[in-house]
Amino acid sequence: MSNPIQSLRQRCDEHLSRVLHAGSGVPPRLLDAMGHGVMAGGKRLRPLLVYGAGQACGAPLDHLDAAAVAIELVHAYSLVHDDLPAMDDDDLRRGQPTVHKAYDEATAILAGDALQALAFEVITRGVDAGASADVVLAQCRELARAAGAAGMAGGQALDLAMVDQSPDLDSLSHMHSLKTGALIQAAVRLGALAGDAGPTQQARLDRYGADIGLAFQIQDDVLDEIGDVAVTGKAVGADRERGKPTYTALLGVEAAQARAQELLARALKALEGLPGDSTLLRAVALQLVNRQH
Repeated sequence: MSNPIQSLRQRCDEHLSRVLHAGSGVPPRLLDAMGHGVMAGGKRLRPLLVYGAGQACGAPLDHLDAAAVAIELVHAYSLVHDDLPAMDDDDLRRGQPTVHKAYDEATAILAGDALQALAFEVITRGVDAGASADVVLAQCRELARAAGAAGMAGGQALDLAMVDQSPDLDSLSHMHSLKTGALIQAAVRLGALAGDAGPTQQARLDRYGADIGLAFQIQDDVLDEIGDVAVTGKAVGADRERGKPTYTALLGVEAAQARAQELLARALKALEGLPGDSTLLRAVALQLVNRQH
């Protein structure tokens, strides 16, 4: 029996590879750097959430591909920029040199810029696959909001401002709801928009997206503290050494792990009663929170 998660990951990877190499006239070094940021591994969790929410809302796969690829491109751009010396100053990503290490800082900045622009070009191609223009417009608006100052970029700004500070739990949770959670919640919404989600169904999916987004970040903090670099592909303890606030620093590892499991249980509870098939959303939530890398 085929593994639906692996099948959809492969589907997303094939689309990503095609869109990265579809353009003409792109400087080869820039294109290589973009590919390094996108294709060098990755769990494709956000695209899986697009597919899972779409499936739960009755959307055909063909109507979900553009949004799935677009959100992964935005995620990849954010990682390329977050790894820069002016931001998190990371040397490793997915066990490989970060883009600015493999190339140079200027190329990494341009690669991130290009990936973000490509994301919004790609998401409009949903119309070509049969999605309505109104749906695609709503998806563009949702992705832009989640990536911008009221979402991921704003969260990164708060994260940088919290270095060597001691925020309380509410402040830390708010920061991560923007930096990490906004794009995860947007992935769920992009899939729901492609389907026929009513207000009650959308509210349940929003609850699910918010909870797994926060649980994902808590597990990320746990792995930063106790993970194995050979498994995570990232230097262990890097956030602590940089003075960045984490759930493990605030709560301790065991309490942080318990909080992630509470959020996971609430997210799974939110899926109960959905009229569509939520099997994929359940599987992705379990993988998000219980992952070891």
